Amino acid sequence: MKPSPLIEIERATVYRGDTCVFTDLSLSLQEGEHIAILGPNGAGKSTFLKLLAGEVHPVPNDATCIRLFGGERWNVWDVRKRLGMVSDDLQHHYMDQVTGLKVILSGFYASIGIYSYQDFSYAQLARADKMLEEMAAGSLRDRRFGAMSTGEQRRCLLGRALVHDPTALVLDEPTSGLDLTATFHYLDLVRSHIRKGKTLLLVTHHIHEIPPEVERVVLLKQGKILQDGEKRSVLTEANLSVLFDCPVALVQANGWYQALPGHSTLH
Repeated sequence: MKPSPLIEIERATVYRGDTCVFTDLSLSLQEGEHIAILGPNGAGKSTFLKLLAGEVHPVPNDATCIRLFGGERWNVWDVRKRLGMVSDDLQHHYMDQVTGLKVILSGFYASIGIYSYQDFSYAQLARADKMLEEMAAGSLRDRRFGAMSTGEQRRCLLGRALVHDPTALVLDEPTSGLDLTATFHYLDLVRSHIRKGKTLLLVTHHIHEIPPEVERVVLLKQGKILQDGEKRSVLTEANLSVLFDCPVALVQANGWYQALPGHSTLH
């Protein structure tokens, strides 16, 4: 019997305020399938992440269905524990005074910061310390989040997303704001967890963030899926030029892709 998809969205119409972001959006993701959702600003990427996190909901409709981990009825906190999410929103809203260790520990409760009513076992504390070392963030154990660099914050949030061993890792433009060294290091960390069996869902407008392990790419523009298929057939200069409304040239090396300015009619 074919396993249930991790994520299954059927004909979802979603509003943010008075703005309709998605009309009849349908998308599914199987466990072990690595996918990148690529689109410009305003494409609906942030709303898609909020839909997964239970922060926005589709318009009620008999034809609409959202299943996460095979169930139509689910507890939002359980889902957040099974999806290890790192988003730009999370980084901006995370509390400045929380130390590196506590950032990691907050992943066990999918909370922002930790609170007096939350209990942690010795095993969880040891796991958090191990995760800090794995993220090359051991020196950040007692440093306040607000005193960390962007790259250091991002590594701690990645550790937070992974500490409870989620099924899938959901990343939102993970290297935005990082320099070249930090970008390469972060992508290496992500790839190491793909090799350990994590399913990756990457949401981005940065083509260079798409690891070689990603085999499926979805092009999203103004709330509509333009293309959804195998990476090498979807990531073409013609498709990307339509997606971003400008001429795009594409280069490839070692399984990675990068976009460059294409031929313009301007002189």
